[in-house]
Amino acid sequence: MYIPEFNRVREHADAVAFVRANPFAILVSASDDGPFATHIPILVREVGDQMILHGHMAKANPHCGLLENDQESLAIFHGPHAYISPSLYESRESVPTWNYAAVHIYGPTRAVSDAEHLLEEVREIINAFDPGYFAQWSDLSDKFRHGMLKHIVGFEMVAGRIEAKFKISQNRTTKDQASIIASLGQSTDSSAAGIATLMEEQGLGV
Repeated sequence: MYIPEFNRVREHADAVAFVRANPFAILVSASDDGPFATHIPILVREVGDQMILHGHMAKANPHCGLLENDQESLAIFHGPHAYISPSLYESRESVPTWNYAAVHIYGPTRAVSDAEHLLEEVREIINAFDPGYFAQWSDLSDKFRHGMLKHIVGFEMVAGRIEAKFKISQNRTTKDQASIIASLGQSTDSSAAGIATLMEEQGLGV
């Protein structure tokens, strides 16, 4: 990913926090016909100094066959984004742009299909997104739950290279940044408002 130095996220903790806050990702792996992508939620597990991405997908998805032999894959996490009008800048000689935030993580992947591992994977997904459903899931019959597990394949990726980019007007003046934050912060578009929040969290506009 092309990252000008002023857009590079240098704090590892910021990149991890962004991934946790934006778990619906795109997993891309190489196939004989070119890149193959799947849109799925991906969670993060930190084990010692290692960052492990994990999730699952439908067993019928051809992508499952590409998650073997520690082949490198790319996980793309994307967050808020917004059009930035040049009318928000002090200088009239300005052009439009787009602000956004993204994290790319590369690493070897492996498929996981044993029942106990998959059961734990589903537990983590439920606890992350719908903990109130966990009691209902636990009360389901073992036959039903294990029957459902037969239709998915889990995966793990050990994070290697991490590229994190926040393109949020770091190259503009403080006054321009404050104008952008004020404008986007009033937007009814949650993505645009999210850029304003991210800019404030990164200390811009002050």
